Amino acid sequence: MPTCLPLVLRRCHTCASQRFRANGKFRVNANHKLLDVWLLVLCTACGATTKLTVLERMNVRSVRPELLDRLHDNDPGLAAELLQDPVVQRRSRIALDWDNAWRLDTGGSDHLDREVIDVSVRFTARIPVRPVRLIAEGCGLSRAEAGRLIAEGKLVSAVRLNSKLSDDFTFTLKR
Repeated sequence: MPTCLPLVLRRCHTCASQRFRANGKFRVNANHKLLDVWLLVLCTACGATTKLTVLERMNVRSVRPELLDRLHDNDPGLAAELLQDPVVQRRSRIALDWDNAWRLDTGGSDHLDREVIDVSVRFTARIPVRPVRLIAEGCGLSRAEAGRLIAEGKLVSAVRLNSKLSDDFTFTLKR
């Protein structure tokens, strides 16, 4: 689950840094009946502000009132949703850096002493992470040991455990 908003990876035009911090602030601009909305992000090096386009030249009547209220209130939850939206990422030419922005909730450690563990992993947000990293952290293993268990066939899953994944998956660990 996420612990904070991820860093936005995009080149700063002022200082050539590559990282921006989103603080959940929006800029809403109305020009007659047309609306433009941007998510504001700040450069981590120089503090310059960059706008990420959320809505462009939308008719005011076509925007849901609840969404407009959330935009005016600078809802951080909405900022998190929009940062993960592939359309916003593609339009603004950004990528997200999730390092140190998520945590693993295992629900306790009573499962670690069992011989066979069947686990279902659910993501509360689309955070790309390697399943082998989650398994190692959740089961108290080193990454090398988790890799060895995969090679021995004692750690199995229907998905590739060594590539990045952001969808729910299951795995079985045999000790």
